Amino acid sequence: MADSQFVPVETMTFRQAMAELDTIMSTLESNTLELEDSLRAYERGVELLRALKGRLNDAQQKVDVLMGELVEEPTDEARDTTLS
Repeated sequence: MADSQFVPVETMTFRQAMAELDTIMSTLESNTLELEDSLRAYERGVELLRALKGRLNDAQQKVDVLMGELVEEPTDEARDTTLS
């Protein structure tokens, strides 16, 4: 696995990055690579995983913002102001 064959993660879609990560995991689990190739594949897997987690976090933040925009603030009449 030469580094030159790797597509930059930033240019990949989420699905493409997931597919490559899945392929890397399968290859590493098969124990068919030489040590050096295994290390390169592992490094690439970590790079992909970081990028995917970052994209998921960004998406979650966007969803949280959008959901927050949908939730209406309760009016004073609807808000329970009594102390328990």
